Amino acid sequence: MATWKKSAMLVLVLVLSIAMVACGAKTQPSTDASNGGEAAANNPLAGKKIALIMQINLGTFSAQYIEGVKEQVQKLGGTVTVNPAEGDLAKMASNLDAAINQKVDGILIDHGTAEALEAGVKRALEKKIPVVAFDADLKVPGVTVLEQGDQKMAEQTLEQLAKDIGGKGNIVKIWVAGFAPMERRQIAYKAFQAKYPDIKEVAAFGAATQNTALDTQAQMEAILKKYPNKGDITAVWAAWDEFAKGAARAIQQAGRTEIKIYGIDMSDEDLQMIQDTKTSWVASAAVDPKDIGRIQVRYLYQKMHGDETPEKVVLEPVFVSRDQLPKEQISTADLSKHVKGWGGSEQGYTDWMKKAEVK
Repeated sequence: MATWKKSAMLVLVLVLSIAMVACGAKTQPSTDASNGGEAAANNPLAGKKIALIMQINLGTFSAQYIEGVKEQVQKLGGTVTVNPAEGDLAKMASNLDAAINQKVDGILIDHGTAEALEAGVKRALEKKIPVVAFDADLKVPGVTVLEQGDQKMAEQTLEQLAKDIGGKGNIVKIWVAGFAPMERRQIAYKAFQAKYPDIKEVAAFGAATQNTALDTQAQMEAILKKYPNKGDITAVWAAWDEFAKGAARAIQQAGRTEIKIYGIDMSDEDLQMIQDTKTSWVASAAVDPKDIGRIQVRYLYQKMHGDETPEKVVLEPVFVSRDQLPKEQISTADLSKHVKGWGGSEQGYTDWMKKAEVK
């Protein structure tokens, strides 16, 4: 009997020990990165799946914008899928629907029209998927829309153009309808025409294609043949950097570098051309494309966090001219050393977001 009691006591002690170990394991917080322990402790939004729905992914501006999006999403512990539509609005709407059906946690939209996107955006909101758009003509309650201050960018470049040519001369406008930022830039252009009646528009063209710069170059070459003499064209105003690149190449090849180009937007490739004294592109107004991507992501994460966000966010552009830049080639990463206000924007940052970022 004594032996039986002793054995029973040993079993009881063993069971209690196992139970205590088990309870202790449950109260110990996990710090294993593989199960999101440490990340979740600092960032309740870690692991979110983000979809970027783009109307068109073209040129170095788009590439740097995507870099900014990816950088900020990754810092916040998420993943992003890029869905370009090659300019096809029907495909863009389909990509939006697909992202909703895949139950992503948040949606970023780059350009597009209300007609193509509004139904899908409303469906996303019904599914509790937040949406933040850039340069899209959307007016859906609950959606935050970013824009670059397009009228100001147009005003900055057009005023410099007018100043440089003494308020008179013949110009070519390269612009395309059907994009919200272009329509806003056109408002400034019409005001410019009224202000400077001695500046005459002798040609206007532009189309957004998968080969915009190349197509623009061919069209500009034709215009240069139509106006072959020095003084026939004084300057070119290009409402998009892809237009400016094409025009600059046509003018350089034709040896007509007396014709100066004033553009909008800025990427590393654009900056190289502006710094090159052999090209005609002398100035541009822009917002850092990486900053645009970063800021857009920040407002999306604010929404996922439950923060109040404005319906419209206007990004402040800066004017960049050749005479501000050094002779040695630089990238947009170095541009802030020479142009005040370029890059490094903290717009959209919150204290909780800074703490949540992966260091």
